[in-house]
Amino acid sequence: MMLFFAAPPSTEPQGFRLHTAYRMFLAAPESENVVALLADLTAIALDNIAHGRVRGRWWHPLGPERSMVNGGDMTLPGDAVYVGVGVSTLDSVDGSWQQLARTLRSPSGTGSVRSAFDLKSECYALLVDGTAIKVDRDPHARVGSSGVRSSKPLEARWDRHWHNPHHDLTAQGDADTRQVWHHLDTLHEVLTAHLHRKRSQ
Repeated sequence: MMLFFAAPPSTEPQGFRLHTAYRMFLAAPESENVVALLADLTAIALDNIAHGRVRGRWWHPLGPERSMVNGGDMTLPGDAVYVGVGVSTLDSVDGSWQQLARTLRSPSGTGSVRSAFDLKSECYALLVDGTAIKVDRDPHARVGSSGVRSSKPLEARWDRHWHNPHHDLTAQGDADTRQVWHHLDTLHEVLTAHLHRKRSQ
């Protein structure tokens, strides 16, 4: 799981600096299902917000108390703002991580066995401006295929007259994919409402 923040240093060409904090999960029963994991993280965030309110303290997902992350940019500039959340999983169209892990072997010169270098993965992200991004990592994809889909333009030179087939990205895909989007959106709404409320006070 990743949390994205932006701070506006004037030295950056794009006018802001992106900070990413993340939480890595080892293979364990509580992290086997990305939908259940996102639901748990949402419940944890709501509990932390309520706990802080009762104690008269404002909770932040980076801590110092009840931090939701364990790596990345753990300390932010004072003017950094929350801009989005993402989740990455080794589950893919090839199967769940639990299924795939049993098929992996050490890399072979013949290429006849599947190794960790053959794994596909998926990443989902939601930003505060309504952008949804999905990245399908495929080490065997054809050259030039980035696997990146976005509901909104990601480049300044993107022709605004071009039809974007992914404008409704969160409604696309199979039922499992849509469930990931739904639960990621719920977590995103909780964090956005809480963190932006503090900024507006």
